[in-house]
Order: sequence, then structure tokens, then C-alpha cells
Amino acid sequence: MKGWLTRLLAVAGLATCIAAFAAPAQAEKRVALVVGNNDYRNVPKLQKAVNDARTMGDTLKQLGFTVMVAENQNRQAFSQTLLAFDKAVNAGDTAFFFFAGHGFEIAGQNFLLPTDVPAATEGQEELVRDASILADRIIERMQNRKVRTAILVFDACRNNPFERPGTRAVAGGGGLAPMTQLPEGVFSIFSAGPRQTALDRLSNDDANPNSVFTRTFAKELTQPGANLVQVAQRTRRAVSELAETVRHKQIPVYFDQMVDDVFLNGLAKVQPEAAAQSAEPLQKLAALPPVQQLKPQNDSVNAPIAMFSRHNGGWTVVFSIADPTLGISWRIGDSGNFRETGFMDTLDPRTRKRMPNPSVELPADAPAAVIQVRYVDTNGELQGPFPIRFDPEAALIRDQRKILDMTATSWLSFRDFNGLLVYYTHLMSYRCAIREVRVGIDSAVPDKVLKLPPCDPRDPSVIPHDATPYLKLAPQTRSVSVELTYRDGSVSEIKSFRR
Repeated sequence: MKGWLTRLLAVAGLATCIAAFAAPAQAEKRVALVVGNNDYRNVPKLQKAVNDARTMGDTLKQLGFTVMVAENQNRQAFSQTLLAFDKAVNAGDTAFFFFAGHGFEIAGQNFLLPTDVPAATEGQEELVRDASILADRIIERMQNRKVRTAILVFDACRNNPFERPGTRAVAGGGGLAPMTQLPEGVFSIFSAGPRQTALDRLSNDDANPNSVFTRTFAKELTQPGANLVQVAQRTRRAVSELAETVRHKQIPVYFDQMVDDVFLNGLAKVQPEAAAQSAEPLQKLAALPPVQQLKPQNDSVNAPIAMFSRHNGGWTVVFSIADPTLGISWRIGDSGNFRETGFMDTLDPRTRKRMPNPSVELPADAPAAVIQVRYVDTNGELQGPFPIRFDPEAALIRDQRKILDMTATSWLSFRDFNGLLVYYTHLMSYRCAIREVRVGIDSAVPDKVLKLPPCDPRDPSVIPHDATPYLKLAPQTRSVSVELTYRDGSVSEIKSFRR
């Protein structure tokens, strides 16, 4: 009897193992949490936040998401909902978080307000912090779950909900703070820019059940062949144009730290000649994974990346390769001979050989192209070629934006000469990355537009001879604040410069 039972258990264990090996690996999936809060108890109620959440939920279901919809969440319910969302996403998934309701910024941090947030007054910021959900923490939770792509959408840029007649409100203004320091793989979009408020409706006759932002964003999300950046750009344009019709300024902003293009409703349409060469039917494109990228011919996890920097002589391209290398070669396009990058007068301690030169030069007028890079590993085997996209316009904007971020203390300089002069030569030199400059004279709120010369991609850092690189201000001026809107739509922190 005992031997029979042992054999039975062994067979059962073997069957379990076979079943485990035969089970398919868990596929990457799309999971969304949409939250809409209308019924606030201690701050003004809202009318359309719940409708906005429901509309976004329906839209995301069309795009293949498993959607969790939560309405009128108090602090405890909100925490439990986020915990359920944590458990629903796994490594490699695409996670989408949408919040419509009251949001509030305190000291540069954004808080999402549950329905039971207390009616705080001046000096009671801690009450708001303790009773609310920190937006950055939601990003951290997605990162901890190792999602591949995290998308956050905030339709929460409304007036200060704590303002009351006859009282001084908690310190904070309309709108939310920009989220410029996002980790890799995260994309966020706000329904309005800093210190802007988002419209629920265009007029009293506007019967649309959704806010101006959500009705537009949901529509753009379903457009086939548009990546997230294109969706955000089209939403910005449409919302700002709608707001202008009622003389209101509302320009949605987005912050993009995606490595790849993300398509939520299929790829862009293939050109006829490319389609003719493809052996796969076009109908299968929408079934591809949500993130599409240019795949290397060699599917190595150590594919090189490149950094592009523009200077007077042209472009410098620096390749970064994780593996120790014995040599690097490259070419433009898919044909022609590969060229060696040469070697530096430095020994690589990992190989004890001369270090390959990781950089190459391109002319100033180099067109958009794909750079093919390959390298020799320590075993003497050739790895690659790996394709790297070169887009001169995008590379120029990215390079100048990086310089502006690193040199923020040099944006303005003061000089006393026949009055007070404030020079903004530095901003002119890197204007190709800037869409708009706003300044505030003796004010922490930049409210005046500073005009810059148009960008000249052929010589981007040169300041035109007829440009005036300074402002002439009253001698008693004590400070100037500056805010930059970059070409990608993101907005800098406000920097204050004092004499």
C-alpha cells in the first residue's frame, strides 16, 4: 500500500511539472486604473470628474486594457484601490493611471485629493499632505512593479479648492507643478500648464458630459497609428484652441521619458512601397506589442546607445556600449563599408588594451538617417550591426534642452550701465530648444513673454547681429523670475534671479 501511494505521488508530481513547463509564459498586458472624484465633503464638489473617469475607462477598454474604475474615493478607499492596482500589474506590463478630481501642489509636489480631504487653512499644509495621495508615489509603485511603460494622466488642474471668502487659504495656486524629473519609461500629461486652470465646459450651453481636456484626449487616444507624443501634441493643440474661443488660456503639458515610441492603437500606416515588400498582412500590425522600436539585427540586451551634441563644426556622436570592446565601426544606412572609429591613448582596464574611440563626427548639414554600429567583444566576435536613429532636429532640441537644464543659473545676468540691463544671451544661444520665455519683473509669477529670434538649425548657437540680447529695466528692480516652455511642451521650474 505504501509503495503504491509513493508511486502515485511521484506520478502526480511529474504531471504537475509537465503542466508547469507546458503552460505558456504570462504575456505582457495592459492594465488601467481610472479614478473620478466628484463628491467632496469639505471642499467644492465637482460635476464631471466621475463622467471623465467613465469615459476614459470605456476608451481604454477599446484599446485592449483591463480597466479598474474607482469613483468618489475617500482616503482609505483610494489606498485600497491603489493596492489592488499594484497587484494587477506585473513586470513588463503597460500601466495606465488616470485621475479626475481636485489636485493640489505644495512645495513643488502634486497631491491628489480624496473626497474626505479636510478644509485646511493657512499653515495647515501638513493636513493636506497626510490626507492626500502623492502623485510621485504612484510612479514609484509602478516602478516597483517593474512595468515596462507607465502612463499617468491628470485632469486635476483646477482652482485652489481651499480658498474661502474671509480666510487665508493653504499656500498653493491653481494648477499642478510640472513633473520634469521622471524616471525612464514614464509618460505623464496634465490637462493644463502650471498656474493654468482646466475648463470643465466652454459655456453654460456646453452640454458635453466631459471636461474640455478629457473629451479631446479620449478622442485622440483612439486615432489609429498615433504614438503617445503625437496624441499629446494633438490634444494640446485642440484644447488650447477650444479654450481660446472663450478667451481662456489652457495648454496641456506632457513630460516624456519614453525610450521607445508607444502606440496604443496600432502602428502608423505603412507606405505602399514598404507594404509591397512586407510578407505579413497589414491587419496584424495592431496585434503587435504596445511598444514598437527599431529592432537590432542582433537581439542583444547590450545594444549601444548614442548621445548627439551640436557644435560649430557639426555633430559629435558618442556611442555608449556596455560590453568591453576591442574595436568599434560604423556606417550611415544599410549599405557601404563600415569605418573604424580608431583608438584613444588610454588603456581600458577591463581588456588591458587600448580603448576604442567611442565618438564620430558628422557634418552640420547631415540629414536624418540610421547609423549602423558594430563592435568586437573580448572574445574577438563581431556584435551587430545595431541601428541607431539620427534625427537632427530632435537631437538639437534634446542637446540644447540638456544644456539649459544644467546651466539654469546662467539664464540671466544683471549689468548696471546707464540704468539696469538684464542680459538673456544664454537663452538666445540655446533658443532652438525653447518655445516660449516668460519673465516676471519683481514678481515670482512670470507674466510677460520675452521674444527670441527664430532658430537657425544651420548655425543654432549664433545670435543674429540685429537681435537685442537684454532688457532695460527700472533701476529699482530687485529681481526677475523666468519660466521656459520647451519645444516638447514641458515647462521648466520658475527660476528667480536677484541683483
